[in-house]
Amino acid sequence: MDFYKLSKTVLFQGATPEETEQMLSCLKAGKRKYKKEEMIYRVGEVVSCVGVVLSGSVLIENDDIWGNRSVLERAGEGEIFAETYASIPDQKMLVNVIAAEDTEILFLNVGKMLHLCSNSCIFHNKLIKNLLQVSAQKNLALSRRIFNTSSKSIRGRLLSYLSNQAVLCNSKEFDIPFNRQQLADYLSVDRSALSKELGKMSKEGLIYVKKSHFRLLSVQELFEEES
Repeated sequence: MDFYKLSKTVLFQGATPEETEQMLSCLKAGKRKYKKEEMIYRVGEVVSCVGVVLSGSVLIENDDIWGNRSVLERAGEGEIFAETYASIPDQKMLVNVIAAEDTEILFLNVGKMLHLCSNSCIFHNKLIKNLLQVSAQKNLALSRRIFNTSSKSIRGRLLSYLSNQAVLCNSKEFDIPFNRQQLADYLSVDRSALSKELGKMSKEGLIYVKKSHFRLLSVQELFEEES
């Protein structure tokens, strides 16, 4: 286990590698590797552990009874997932968590995390604060998704999403964390229709796109098209 690298993650931020190692022994930590598209958590499960992505990435997805899939979130290396469900006793998962690629996960018992241990770890209070901060950031991410899917048009949803990404990256050129199908699922639109709209925007000289790389070429005209 690379405790130095783990101490730099959002959950253990502010801890030394030695403190991180001590905390893991208190939190009943365990690791597991998953193959691409392997299910990690599924709808209906009751979970007690938060997952920390050590390598790879996971997708948090919602599938309705008609088979429609929506990507709610992606968690990459160093990020966490399932913290809300693990913090509420007997709360069933309403989403699936799936490995987006070959992935290694560190599982931590949230019950142990929320109650001070008998060893009185110096870093324990900071760990709880970090967990609350991550939860707040997740709420903001879900709010952004609501904004990004509020438009009735595919172009409107793309504009909202690309605008947010440009702000977050502080640049008109950026990489997004989704492939084409995942972006379509995130925006709740048909993949072929999404690809067609991206092609139109590219031909109109509004954007440059290559796989997951985007560059906004003419921001003013981009938003004038939607209005």
